[in-house]
Parts: sequence; C-alpha cells; structure tokens
Amino acid sequence: MNFVIVCILLMLLRSHLNFYEESNTFIVNKLKGVAEKAMSNNTPQSKYDVFVSFRGEDIRHNFLSHLVKAFPQKQINAFVDDKLKKGDDISHSLVEAIEGSLISLVIFSKNYASSHWCLEELVKIMECKEKYGQIVIPVFYGVDPRDVRNQKSYENAFSELEKRYNSSEVQIWKQALKNSAKLSGITSSSSR
Repeated sequence: MNFVIVCILLMLLRSHLNFYEESNTFIVNKLKGVAEKAMSNNTPQSKYDVFVSFRGEDIRHNFLSHLVKAFPQKQINAFVDDKLKKGDDISHSLVEAIEGSLISLVIFSKNYASSHWCLEELVKIMECKEKYGQIVIPVFYGVDPRDVRNQKSYENAFSELEKRYNSSEVQIWKQALKNSAKLSGITSSSSR
C-alpha cells in the first residue's frame, strides 16, 4: 500500500509542476525500497498517508492548493496545517501528525528556512525517517537543491534566526536541512 501511495503522490507532483527527468525508474525503485522498509513493526499507527511541510507564504495559494484538491481525488489522506483545530496545541498537533504519517513531503521554497515552525517540522520529520523509516520526499520548488544542501539559499534566513534563537538550536535546524536536501527528490524546472 505504501508503494502505491508513493507512486500516486509522484504522479500528482509531476502533473502539477514541470519537472526535469533525472530517472523515473531510479526514483521509483528507490522509493519502493524505502516503502518496504517503512513497513517495520516499530512504526507508529498511521493516521495520514502524507504530511506536507511547506512555507505558506510561498506556495499555499498556488502549487499547494492544486495538491490539496488532488489528494482526495486520488484517495490520499494528507495532513496540511489547515487540519489543525482551533484551540489545538500547534506544536503537539504537528508532532502527532508527522509521527502518524507514512510519508513526509517537504516542499523547499524561497522562504522555507525563515520559518522556525518549518525547521522544527523538518527536524521531527528527519527523526521519524531515522527511527521509523518514514519516507521523506523533498520537493525543490523554485530553489536549486544544491543551494538548499549548501544552505546558500537560506543564508539570510539563518542570520535572522540566529538573532532570535540559541546557536545550538539553529545548528540542529541546519543539519536537518542539509540531511534532507541530500535525499533523492523532485525539482521544479523553474529552479534550473
């Protein structure tokens, strides 16, 4: 079932962005192996198929809105922050949603790293990848994967965050960003 969800998710993503083709076979085979690993017994009970981590101001009203419409059409139960209920403890609800998802879709965009919420989600996502074998699919929307990996795209954002948060916390965010950007993902052609 996980592999089917991954394939449908990839088809959805490809239909809503113009992607360059690295090697569809390579990506699908890699995801199949990861999906099989994710079936381990120590995985928490799944509540969602997909958790979407994104910077709202960059993609909420364009790319994300198309995905949100397409998810139910393909019978994908996705957690997007609009599922938070009024009065919920945001941090606790996000952690539960991440832990309760089979796949995390991390959509890196121009201002992703300027949000401490996005970075906190990313740290938790990478923890779930390591601990439970959760599938993590990075999408580089309007940003070059090399710039995200080397954090060139986010130098100014991290400079601002270092003024408000302690340096050890910022280092954890930077490491999670670097590790997630190394994963095989999907790149929008607008970043090339």
